[in-house]
Amino acid sequence: MSQLQFVGRSKKTKTTSLDIAHRAGVSQATVSRVLRGSPLVNAETRRRVEDAVRELNYKVDRHASSLRTQRSGTLALLLFEDPTPDESHINPFFLSMVGSITRACAREGQDLLISFQQLSDDWHADYEDSMKADGLILLGYGDYLAYQGKLEKLVEQGTRFVRWGAVLPDQPGQSIGCDNFNGGRLAGEHLVAQGRRRIAFLGGASSHCPEFFDRFRGCDAALREVGGAMEAILQVDAESSEEDGYNAAAELIERGGAFDAVFAASDLIAIGAMRALADAGLRVPEDVAVVGFDDIPMARFATPPLTTVFQDTKRAGELLVETLMRQVHGETTQSITLPASLVVRKSSGA
Repeated sequence: MSQLQFVGRSKKTKTTSLDIAHRAGVSQATVSRVLRGSPLVNAETRRRVEDAVRELNYKVDRHASSLRTQRSGTLALLLFEDPTPDESHINPFFLSMVGSITRACAREGQDLLISFQQLSDDWHADYEDSMKADGLILLGYGDYLAYQGKLEKLVEQGTRFVRWGAVLPDQPGQSIGCDNFNGGRLAGEHLVAQGRRRIAFLGGASSHCPEFFDRFRGCDAALREVGGAMEAILQVDAESSEEDGYNAAAELIERGGAFDAVFAASDLIAIGAMRALADAGLRVPEDVAVVGFDDIPMARFATPPLTTVFQDTKRAGELLVETLMRQVHGETTQSITLPASLVVRKSSGA
């Protein structure tokens, strides 16, 4: 009997939330609220519980917790690959945002599952009735109209999700996005101030790519303020890659329309375009001013350094996680538009 009692005492080495409650002089429910980060616990009680947690070296049993709450403690980031020949290519703009999302998840005590997707795949059904993740973060460019129906499916099946992209009226779910229209206007006003009036736009300009389209419309609004307008002959579709930027600029030159500036829908497009302009014997910014969008790290090191519109990827990543976690906790959320700002460098002649 004594041996059995000894064995029983030796096995009781794992600290429980009940032990924490006894040490802190609170209920077990209060301990749970503190561990969940509930704002309903006052500062003094929270301090006593946290002190007890440290003193007893308590570790949260994530598996048991997930069984009780029916949550996995994991968020899934679905990254839609840019359509480029190099399958290892990831837009540096999204790499920066992934870093911010990862750090925000760590602060929330969440694991992050990163999955690469193709827009044509059945990713909209993969997480239905699944404990893979408590919610989805969607990142990537693509044909908005092509996957709008899949977003509607996510809403129908009750999937918690938030996406980075244009904030649109009556859109399915919530989006965190940049003020693309004002960003385009800033680019246009800057080029107009440099005396440029025939501004070419490289990037999609239709409802299929609403972020690019808003940038185009913003630049057009700036031109119209001085009696001009964007011209169809000076708009060339391009995906967000250096190769597409190069090809789009080459096509622009081949069309023969006169232009004295290029506003590219992304920095990658702008960097590719500058190479095509140089190959055609055009000087940047003397002959053609160039402005991009995103302010990726390599924009500072382009030749010449690229004037661009800055998007705050750090704040964007934080808001994506914060918004999704509020959904997980059953709170009401809404779409958020972040401001854009212009970063002026040598490519625009300023």
